[in-house]
Amino acid sequence: MACEHDRAVLRAIFNPTTPFGDVPALNQEEELIDDDSGFDTDLLKQVKELETRGVSAAEAGDLCAALQLFSQAVQMLPERASAYNNRAQALRLQGNTAGALADLNRAVSLSSGAGRSGCQALVQRGLLLRLASQDEEARADFEKAAAMGSEFARQQAVALNPYAALCNTMLSAVINKLRNPEVPQ
Repeated sequence: MACEHDRAVLRAIFNPTTPFGDVPALNQEEELIDDDSGFDTDLLKQVKELETRGVSAAEAGDLCAALQLFSQAVQMLPERASAYNNRAQALRLQGNTAGALADLNRAVSLSSGAGRSGCQALVQRGLLLRLASQDEEARADFEKAAAMGSEFARQQAVALNPYAALCNTMLSAVINKLRNPEVPQ
């Protein structure tokens, strides 16, 4: 019976687009969570409720209401990254890229680029930076988020790394030849 490490190595062999050192299920042992232990529990509960209502409003297409709810959450706990991250998403959907980047920068700073909010903020910021053709900065954010276990960020980091793409293409060709050797005629 193979252990998880063995399965991860096999996935890396048969999925050559996986960058070295970022094998899914090898690096991330548990789901990412935010450290909310420093906040008042009653206030935190209220803020989480505001964020939940804000997400529902955004999903229903009411971005104005979502932004109001996320802004209330930010005002109540300005040192918590999650509400900035959520508000950035709503601002981005509204077309306010500058506002979204400001909130994402704040979320990354508050979270120290860790936890669920930090990972999500890095991915969102990476996407906005990529849209702005700031590929090096985007790749750095994607690599940080990938190291935390984000599969999407890992794919984006690989797509932005021309050397990895070239190596992965060559490795794929070698693997395909091994799988399907040509028979001489």
